[in-house]
Amino acid sequence: MTLRAQIALRFSLIVAAILLLLFSLIYVTASTYRRDDFYDRLKQKARTTVRFLVHVKEVDRAMLKIIDRNSLTALFDEKVLVFDHANKLIYSSVDDAEIDHPPALLNRIRQEGELEVQMGQYEMVGIASTQKQQQLVVLASALDAPGLTELRHLRNTLFWGFIGGVGLTILAGIFFAGQSLRPLNEFNQQIKSITARNLRQRLDEGNQRDELEQLAMNFNALLARLDEAFAQQRAFVSHASHELRTPLTALKSEIQLALRQPLDRAEHERVLHTMLLDTDRLIGLANSLLFLARSLEDVIQMPLEPVRIDDAVFEARDELLSSHPDYRVDIQYGQAPEIDDETLVEGNATLLRRVLLNLFDNACKYSPDHTARVCITIDNQQCHVIVEDKGIGIPAGEQAAVFEPFRRASNVHEYEGFGLGLPICQRIAELHRGKITLESKPNEGSTFRLSLPHL
Repeated sequence: MTLRAQIALRFSLIVAAILLLLFSLIYVTASTYRRDDFYDRLKQKARTTVRFLVHVKEVDRAMLKIIDRNSLTALFDEKVLVFDHANKLIYSSVDDAEIDHPPALLNRIRQEGELEVQMGQYEMVGIASTQKQQQLVVLASALDAPGLTELRHLRNTLFWGFIGGVGLTILAGIFFAGQSLRPLNEFNQQIKSITARNLRQRLDEGNQRDELEQLAMNFNALLARLDEAFAQQRAFVSHASHELRTPLTALKSEIQLALRQPLDRAEHERVLHTMLLDTDRLIGLANSLLFLARSLEDVIQMPLEPVRIDDAVFEARDELLSSHPDYRVDIQYGQAPEIDDETLVEGNATLLRRVLLNLFDNACKYSPDHTARVCITIDNQQCHVIVEDKGIGIPAGEQAAVFEPFRRASNVHEYEGFGLGLPICQRIAELHRGKITLESKPNEGSTFRLSLPHL
């Protein structure tokens, strides 16, 4: 079912329910009013008949029948019966009708004082009355033909009004749903025309006030992020291709040179050593690219567990020093934790060690004294690992770019690297709901701060 049909259907059901409730209330109110009014008229007729019968001596029973039959207030098929204390009929407004007055009914009227009874289409009231020390029971019944006819007409009118109202509501719902969804249909047509080739195309945002126009704004923002992601992907592929081509070109040149002329043993060893270095560079680059691609996977797939961040710091230092004995990593606490749990974070120990190892390696590599100074601090919400060096620093205009793949500072060309370490570190920090910030000055050093929420 289309959205237009769903809106029209729901709108029609709501209006139908309201009309049904309203018309039912009107009918019940009118029916109750008719019934109460008719019973009041019957009671008035019963009391009037008793007063004439008992108090007016000039009116005998025959004359009272004539009055009842010719009164302006006479009801349709009206019957008035009066019984004495022994349930004996002492007056009847009709002569040819069969009189049915169960004693139980008369006794019940005496007990309750007044009684209203529905007898088929007829309505009857019974009144217990004491007149001149006589205990009488008056039964008055009649058929409210005009009232029932009017009620039937009202019921028919309400029924057809309900059918017509629902029908008009359905038509109006379909029309207004179509009018309301017309901008959405226009959005659909515009969206169909957007492909990977024209991600810069945008939806019409109108005056940016209603919900559909806000939806267009959000969709345009999504397109902008997608366009940026595609641009980053293209840049990533371009840089990766460039970085892979350099060692491959060097390998091809060495192989061509070795095949061009006979080489002695020493020259063969030199060529093989150069090829080994280029191969190691290719393997390192491939591993970095693979790790970066895997780090972009959903965080749900990454196993998380409680990790002591200070333990990860010491393990990363030991791993770095085992492969670079000339490096130095000084570790201290900014504020010693009062309990062991204060340095606990939720994360993956292997990934966190890689972040710390990369930060320590960069600090030592770019410092003349190959020394990294590490400080572990905690606050109410986060654990911080601050890595400081006194190295070459990073120019202010290039500090944000170093967290992008294959982007390196302009003053590090003489140092080996691919420009993938810091982007990997930043991505891992984001997967742990943390972040890495940088403060640096050229020729004075850099300070990286890894911040992670603790448990």
